[in-house]
Amino acid sequence: MTKPLLTALAVLLAASLTAPSVAHAQTFKVEKFDIKGDGGTDYVAVEAATGRVFVSRASHMMVIEGATGKVLGDIQNTPGVHGAGLATKAGHGFTTNSGDQTVTMFDLKTLAVLKQIKVGPGLDGIMYDEPDDKIILTNHSRPIGTLTAIDPTSGDIVATVELEDTAPEGAAADGKGHIFVNNEGKNTIQVIDVKTWKTTASWPLAPCEGPTGIAYDKASNRIFAGCNKTSVVVDASTGKIVASITNGTRVDALGWDPSKKLIYIPNGGEGNVTVVHQDSPDKYTVVATVATFAGAKTIAVDPVTHNAYLFQPERGPAPAPPAGAPPSAAPGGRGRGPQGPIVAAWFIVIKQ
Repeated sequence: MTKPLLTALAVLLAASLTAPSVAHAQTFKVEKFDIKGDGGTDYVAVEAATGRVFVSRASHMMVIEGATGKVLGDIQNTPGVHGAGLATKAGHGFTTNSGDQTVTMFDLKTLAVLKQIKVGPGLDGIMYDEPDDKIILTNHSRPIGTLTAIDPTSGDIVATVELEDTAPEGAAADGKGHIFVNNEGKNTIQVIDVKTWKTTASWPLAPCEGPTGIAYDKASNRIFAGCNKTSVVVDASTGKIVASITNGTRVDALGWDPSKKLIYIPNGGEGNVTVVHQDSPDKYTVVATVATFAGAKTIAVDPVTHNAYLFQPERGPAPAPPAGAPPSAAPGGRGRGPQGPIVAAWFIVIKQ
């Protein structure tokens, strides 16, 4: 073999060793547990330190052992609850209760309620901004949506920020003094400066429509925005769309596993989850479509166990309206029409 040929082979081998790996199809296992109980759902939240999952149930918050589906506790009197924010450092959890416009502050160890915090109308999204040590609420308030920051130790409201949309959804922090908020109505991300509590930018997200779920990856400085049919990846320094991802419909949250470099996009309309691998900061590959349950549209990922969690009640047939009653008199609401009784309450675990 000639020396030039040996040199060429060495160059090719070195290139193959240093080239980024290409994501391949992956296999996931799905387990379903009927956790019983009444009430619909919105967000789920996972406490990575303990593996507990907090599941909103309309008027109460159930606490589930993620690995087994065992019910560990139930926080009562959370009317219209949407989600939970878990501040492990302070030892406190918080729920957004749209029914009475309050936030319930509770002890993470005992689940005992510590106080009810009066906030205002439109309570919906909630997250713990660990770098800035704040509980962040995104509120569908009128005449304009707002972001509220709460001190996780005292439960005091420390800031309220007016946004550009009445439908702010998910929020994520970069640890560099910024919070990013998805605006579902305007199809934008707004940037909040946590030192001044002012908005500093608004980034259009086309081709995304209806951005809801959001996550931030520190390693690549990228924001993932979960959207209806087409989700997007955003450069967190410039607001530029660097990639788009094809997924399903009725997306209402998004999960991110940083060590596995996997994005989980729950498609409530199709009853499945689109799992996407981050090949590089600007390149993404769908590696699986995991069947879950129709309607399951929110998700949380435990970065320790790498399990992803969803929840969705299963309903029986809707009752027939009284003879001669107009359609508006039928039970149900929020545009969904009549709803049947809950016959199972599926806590869903996706495992690798």
